[in-house]
Parts: sequence; C-alpha cells; structure tokens
Amino acid sequence: MRETDRSGRPGLARPRPERGTPPAGVPVPRPRRALHPGAWWLWALALGTAATRTTNPLLLALLITVSGYVVAVRRPHTPWARSYGAFVKLAAAVLVLRLAFAIVLGSPIPGTHILFTLPEVPLPDWAQGIRLGGRVTAEGLAFALYDALRLAALLICVGAANALASPSRLLKSLPGALYELGVAVVVALTFAPHLIADVRRLRAARRLRGRPDKGVRGLVQVGLPVLEGALERSVSLAAAMDARGYGRTAEVPTAVRRTTAALTLGGLLGVCAGTYGLLTAAGGSYGLPVLLAGLASALAGLWLGGRRSVRTRYRPDPWDARAWLVSASGAAVAALLVLAGSLDPGSLDAGVVPLEPPTLPLWPAAAVLLGLLPAFVTPAPEAARDPRKEPTT
Repeated sequence: MRETDRSGRPGLARPRPERGTPPAGVPVPRPRRALHPGAWWLWALALGTAATRTTNPLLLALLITVSGYVVAVRRPHTPWARSYGAFVKLAAAVLVLRLAFAIVLGSPIPGTHILFTLPEVPLPDWAQGIRLGGRVTAEGLAFALYDALRLAALLICVGAANALASPSRLLKSLPGALYELGVAVVVALTFAPHLIADVRRLRAARRLRGRPDKGVRGLVQVGLPVLEGALERSVSLAAAMDARGYGRTAEVPTAVRRTTAALTLGGLLGVCAGTYGLLTAAGGSYGLPVLLAGLASALAGLWLGGRRSVRTRYRPDPWDARAWLVSASGAAVAALLVLAGSLDPGSLDAGVVPLEPPTLPLWPAAAVLLGLLPAFVTPAPEAARDPRKEPTT
C-alpha cells in the first residue's frame, strides 16, 4: 500500500499504532508485582493463632470477617483461588458436627437450662463417662458452639492463605532442603481445586443431558470420571517431573550430612521444648531462650540441607516493604490478643457457666481490625480475561 506525503511524492504508508497502544515516547507503566506468597501465609497463620487464643464468638466472627474481606478484594482470578469456598463449607460442617456430637453424646459442661431431653441409651460398665442421649442444656450447646467456632475460624484462615498465595510461587520460595516436601504439599493443594472444578463440570454436563447428578447413582457416575481424570493428571505430572530431573541430588560430604541432621533434629527438639516452656507457668524463664536457640539451629540445618538440592530460581519473588507490612499486621493481631489474654483472660473467653451473653471487648476488637491492612497496601488482582473476546485490530 502506497500513499503520498505532503509534497505529493509517493511513499510507503506509515504503520498505524494498534488500539490501546500508548503513543511513541510515552513510558509504559510496568505492572506491579504480586505480593510474596510467604507473606500471605504468615498473615493467615497469625490470624489463625489469634483465633486459638479466644472463645468469644464476636471476636471469632470478626476474625472470619476480616479474612473474608481481604480474600474478597485481593483474591486472584485463578482456579486454585476458588478453593476458599470449600474451606468455608468445611468450617460449616465442623460447626454442625460438633453441635450434633454435643446433642447426642452430651457435654462435660454442667448446665441448669434444659432445652430438651433425648431418650438415653444404657451403656455397659466399661463405657463409664460416655452417654448416648439424655438432657441437652443451653450451657453445653454454647460451649460446643464456641469451641467449634474457634476451629472453624482457623480453617477459614488457612483457606484464605490457600486462596491468596500462589502454590507454584510459594514452592519457588522454599529453601532447598524443603523443596521435595514442598512439591508434595503444593501438588496436593493444587489438585484439590481441580477436583472441585471437575465435579462441577461433570454435574453440569449430566444436568444438561437430563441425567441425575445427586444420590448414590449420581455420585458413582460422577466420581468415577473424576477419579480417572485425577489418575491421568498424576501420571502426566510424574512424567513431567521425571523429564525435568526432579529428585536428583548433589553429592555432599558425609560430615555435612551428619551436621545437617544433627542441627535440624536438635532445632526441632528445641522448638518443642521452648514452646512447652512458654505454655507452662514453670517454664516461662527458659522457654523463650530455648525456642530462639531451636529456631536458629533448625534454620542452620535447613541452610546446610539446601546444598543437596541442585536447582535454580528464575526471577525469585522479592520480600519487599509490602510483604513486611502484611506479615507485621498479622503478627500484631496475634501478639495483641496474646497480650490481652494474659492481662484480662475474661475478655477473650465467653461465659458459659453461668451462661452470659458475649460482649465485644474494645481494644482486642481494634487489634483484630489491623488484619485489614493487606486489603489496602497490596496490589489489586488483574482482571479476568474473557476467552470469547478476540483482540481487535
């Protein structure tokens, strides 16, 4: 194609810039890199630690709300991020099962407010302390509800980390000594969302064909294709890992291997002893030094163990200021709730005997709200691309 310039002479046509391309000379803004996946896990585990320090249902509900809001505004549009709903359903199932056990098997909490009475089944002498049926009190149900809600909050926090942190990027950030263990965990966490997606796809296909997708028959006819697809995916993954040299290690001296094993084992024992000392009143003096020494020994063992792993990292994720802020926000929530439990234990524990309505303590609730910081300091996820839309020229 030819065109004339301003002087009337023929010349080549200038290429037109594509739609959406900035003009020449204008700098193109670089996209912000995603947050380090380890920061998401530290934030979520810190919230889960805070959940284990209280039985107040209002604080637990606030923790669940904080983690859910961060997931809602910062969850990426990826298949593995959809597993958050599965963790929420698992937490709801824990609540229902715990209440059912409290109704059928009774509760160790004595109560005076009898709600109803079930027929009690007599048990032999060797089953003392266990009962089936009997009185169901409001105190027993409240104790079971508060205890189950704490476990449900912990599960939801783990689900938040699984939905926010990329498993593959997390695996890339692990030290060399934990690489093989991390591969197993990442594969397990990655396959679970694929199984859920396969079940939804097969159930939708059966409904479109007018076939049942519920009941025992529907479960069998949906479960077998899902199991077959999981096995095929496992074989393909194993072949790909073998082709990439997974499992091959470097030769290290015997002294280094023994030193690594001694440091790692001694560090884990020190962590266990230090944690036990912190949880008991008698070991408060030696608990923290032993814990720190155990952590240092374990980290040194992991560093030495990483010499056996022959691998490189392509464009490793940096631990920037945003990662520090996200980790610090979760650690602040956990530390402040631990401090509140030591200063005023009654504010974090709901009254069961005598039965009292729960109250929301002000400064522990304000401490929980610090967990919302990742929703404002981390970059928003990229918009989902619609495969049906073709690029226009």
